[in-house]
Amino acid sequence: MKTHAQAVVIGGGVIGCSILYHLTKHGWTDVVLLERDELTSGSTWHAAANIHGLHDNNNITRIQHYTMNLYKELEEITGQGCGVFQPGSLYLAQTENREHQLRLQEAKAKYYGLNFHDVSREEAEQLHPLVNYDGIRCIMFEPDGGNVDPSGVTNAYATGARNAGAEIHRFTPVTGTEQQPDGSWIVRTPKGDIRTEVVVNAAGLWGREVAALAGLELPLQPTEHQYFVTETIAEIDAMDRRLPSVADRDGEYYLRQEGKGLLIGAYERDMRFWAEEGTPLDFAHDLFPDDLERIEENMMRAIDRVPVVAEAGIKRVINGPMIWSPDSNALFGPVPELKGYFCCNGIIPGFSQSGGLGNLLAEWIVTGEPHLDMFPWDLARFGAWAGKAFTKAKVRDQYAHRFSIHYPNEEREAGRPVRIRPVYEMQKEMGAVFGLNYGWEHPQWYADAPGAKDTNGFTRQNWFEPAGAECRMLRDAAGIIDISNFAKYHVAGEGASDWLNAIFANNMPKLVGRSCLTPLIGKRGGIAGDFTVTKLDDEEFMIIGSGMAERYHRRFFNAVERPETVVFESRTEAMCGFNVAGPQSRAILQRLTNAGLSTEAFPFMRSQRIELAGVDCVSLRVSFTGDLGWELHCKTEDQVALFSALINTGKEFGAGPVGARALMSLRVEKGYGSWSREYSPEYWPQEVGLDRLIKLEKDFLNKDAYLALKDNAPRETLQIFEVLETPHNADATGGEPIFLTDGTPIGRVSSGTYGYTVGKSLALGFAKGVAPGQEVNVMILGQPHRAVVLADPPFDPVGARLRA
Repeated sequence: MKTHAQAVVIGGGVIGCSILYHLTKHGWTDVVLLERDELTSGSTWHAAANIHGLHDNNNITRIQHYTMNLYKELEEITGQGCGVFQPGSLYLAQTENREHQLRLQEAKAKYYGLNFHDVSREEAEQLHPLVNYDGIRCIMFEPDGGNVDPSGVTNAYATGARNAGAEIHRFTPVTGTEQQPDGSWIVRTPKGDIRTEVVVNAAGLWGREVAALAGLELPLQPTEHQYFVTETIAEIDAMDRRLPSVADRDGEYYLRQEGKGLLIGAYERDMRFWAEEGTPLDFAHDLFPDDLERIEENMMRAIDRVPVVAEAGIKRVINGPMIWSPDSNALFGPVPELKGYFCCNGIIPGFSQSGGLGNLLAEWIVTGEPHLDMFPWDLARFGAWAGKAFTKAKVRDQYAHRFSIHYPNEEREAGRPVRIRPVYEMQKEMGAVFGLNYGWEHPQWYADAPGAKDTNGFTRQNWFEPAGAECRMLRDAAGIIDISNFAKYHVAGEGASDWLNAIFANNMPKLVGRSCLTPLIGKRGGIAGDFTVTKLDDEEFMIIGSGMAERYHRRFFNAVERPETVVFESRTEAMCGFNVAGPQSRAILQRLTNAGLSTEAFPFMRSQRIELAGVDCVSLRVSFTGDLGWELHCKTEDQVALFSALINTGKEFGAGPVGARALMSLRVEKGYGSWSREYSPEYWPQEVGLDRLIKLEKDFLNKDAYLALKDNAPRETLQIFEVLETPHNADATGGEPIFLTDGTPIGRVSSGTYGYTVGKSLALGFAKGVAPGQEVNVMILGQPHRAVVLADPPFDPVGARLRA
């Protein structure tokens, strides 16, 4: 076994072997995979291995499409069979909401050029004559759907990697991963040690144990999962073709042909955790005792849908482990706190995603950044707050509701609250309905009385009118928005200004009391973040950014060496904040402070340290609402006092609390982008209008990458659309394709909402080749909704209110 490698991949399941293969495809051939037992040990070997292309997240759709197309290519390249069966997949909708979901996916398939379309009952009966289609309102067919052989796929990846020069060592458990002073790693095994620049944790069921060797705790929890295979079914035995799989997610089971019988699996409500205190090291190709009674209800629904199952005997039962993250998405990417340590753990639909995830992780390792924005899968979306209790509660919910629709704006309650701020109980008593933001409870909207809960769906829900009232209150008088979820950083010390200038693309403020907006440039030249930087004093700065991206952004702050004289620390827990905005915001605040708040005394984009109702605040004259307003940041222990003063004084002016749903509407009315929606590493600065904030007279992080694309014509540009017709009582929410009226795909929605104070259904989105006044179709609910490209944001396009 070699003693040095460019990268060491730990784990010989389908994901680890895919990563190894794709590292060689990206040019790294001095790479090693270490597997504690035999390849496929753990959860790979017993997987049902279904493959499908469509996903509610657009980039995951692209990953899955890549994976489905890769398997036959792998067979040709390696000569190793992958056991690919692609008779197609039928997707059934029993409910209106499921139909909305499927029609949206159909529209996305058309946008991306994928094969996924509706079929009539008669066509479906030809495709799968054993299914009872009674009660089905909509049927979609994906011709490329099917399944693969788990061992065949894993060994094809392994063969392809070996052929390119990679080494694979079976029965070689990793006993230590030790980071060296120069940032490299020593990976220890009983057969010898390997020094490497990159460690990849793809250890599957043992992801937690391998992470612990590096001092890392991953939010993962295994569960049991069952499926069974029937004996030969005469009707199938008589056929000369393979039947398509059936995705009846409202029935909460999956079904496909296996041999001359059927394979049926379920995610039951009465789920079982496994290995809560750690995965046994001697577990390999093991299974658990059968427990079919747990999935009996699901089985009965499958029998109702495919009646021949009732007469079929059971040939074998598979009850094996799977390992889940709190949201059932992969824990993917580099660990921000550990140089050269990457993860790819907790993948549930492994055979639908193995190729895409392997390719993107290899791309991240080799080039420094994947070409797709993977934040919804980035492990940095979780912090230390995602402990064992939270993880277990979330995994229970995810497993039991595996086939439930994830609705726009849905906030599931499992595992919450996990992080609260001092005003939480006050907000709750005021009727706040909360959502989760990087672990924090955060007000989404305010009901008339405590105890209200969200309803969920694709159309307008019970919060639609209350959020509208909050918007109108703010625009007519004022609103008080909790912005404590924003990430806050303190930077101070000799050289602080130079260090920040070396990170951010805009020039840092030179004068005390000045603020600037600045993009953070990614490795490929895109938008990795957008921040407000305020100069508080000589060589002292406050930075405000996206709260949910705080751990993600640590990678960029760590990328520029910080002088020993400069202190950089997060103040997100130590400080809270409110935005008071609207035409009466100045009058409200003036009641509470002796500081001058006139435009002359406190202009737009300026800051001051002021005392407000006896509370020391850092105040910034900015507002994400696009209206006159101030951000007020105080110590966490002063939050209750500040909030009480703002609410009590605000009442005299007709002001009150405003939640995040209203803020979404207000910022879209103004045309403001938001990180992870409009601002992403995928998008170039000139495509989102942030190129004006980039100063080329200085050096900054990833400047070369930006210079390489700055003169490129935008591939598409950020536009604002008015949806002219909403016959289904629904607005865009994000992800909907946009087509020309002749059906040509031109873009997609990034944010959508109703603009309450302008009386328009609005969408921000990316499109190519359109001009103001041009009509397009936005595919809300998967149906064409007539819309028009607006020349300017409908609210205060010249910024008069903002600067008043």
